[in-house]
Amino acid sequence: MSKNKNKNKAPAPKAPTPPKSTVPATPTMGEAAMAGSIETSTGEHKVINFYQKRWVFFTISLIFIACGIAAALINGIKLDISFQGGSIIEYTYDATNTTIDLTEAGKLATEALGQSASCQDQSSYATGDHFLVINVAGTDSISQDQQQAVTSALEKAYPNAKLTFYTSQSVEPFTGKRFFHEGLLAILISFGLILVYVGIRFQKIGGFSAGAMAIVALLHDAFIVTSVFFLFQIPLNDMFVAAVLTIIGFSINDTIVIYDRIRENKTLLGPKTPTEVLVDASITQCMSRSINTNISVFVSITIVFIFAQVYNIETIKDFALPMMFGTISGCYSTICIAGPLWTSYKNHQAKKALNA
Repeated sequence: MSKNKNKNKAPAPKAPTPPKSTVPATPTMGEAAMAGSIETSTGEHKVINFYQKRWVFFTISLIFIACGIAAALINGIKLDISFQGGSIIEYTYDATNTTIDLTEAGKLATEALGQSASCQDQSSYATGDHFLVINVAGTDSISQDQQQAVTSALEKAYPNAKLTFYTSQSVEPFTGKRFFHEGLLAILISFGLILVYVGIRFQKIGGFSAGAMAIVALLHDAFIVTSVFFLFQIPLNDMFVAAVLTIIGFSINDTIVIYDRIRENKTLLGPKTPTEVLVDASITQCMSRSINTNISVFVSITIVFIFAQVYNIETIKDFALPMMFGTISGCYSTICIAGPLWTSYKNHQAKKALNA
């Protein structure tokens, strides 16, 4: 009887199966980067393919380097007395009714001396005196007759200036060469310290290989700054060393920011993310920051150059003009040279290991 009851009992209803979700899964950061988009501080942006366009960037750099070499061959490489040795002659003059054209005065001094000379205008804010400074680079000191010839030529050209001899001094060639070598040594030491710092700090992304590519980008910037001296025929002086070291500092700071983002993204995007995707995404995230920073520096140094141009302060102009070009070069090399160059090296190493 109980068996029949069990046979006639209706089966228990089955629990309804939950419907499958039709909402697509949110892609991971690595998948989004490989799909061509990345999250930045200003929202989601398309990843720029810096690596694919690397040969365009490398070619542009090579063109500018070739222009610098051509400028050096055409205009020559001029060394200031700070590096080459030579003499300095200073005159005081009345600037109330007379304006001395420094280019013309330099030509007059060159003709009178028979060797290259350049002029600077300086003033003392304490006394209000104006000075005409003549720099004569060379290994031989100036004789009394040569100095008198310069004075006569300038007095004839500017009779109302009331030129008065103030002082003269000489820089020995040995001392100038020592300054030049010490300036170059300072630049080389900065390269070495940067290589060690980047190599130790960024071991997770290649260490010294990343440092080596950063040094290549810095050499690019240093040569662009040097090319400005060649192009505008500015003698290499202590401002040259100051400008190169300053640009190296600005440029490596931007490069380290990008390397730091690459190191972070290597963990966030996952180990399977290709190197070029990792680098392109990191540069895209940092690009607006680098551009904004360098625009601020460029505007600031341009104001300094305009100030020096208005008041005819040659030493500041010799520093500010190369800095303007160096700021642009530093931003360009950070974004377009260092990262793609390091990616090329890493891909080459990976291909070499695969074929081994």
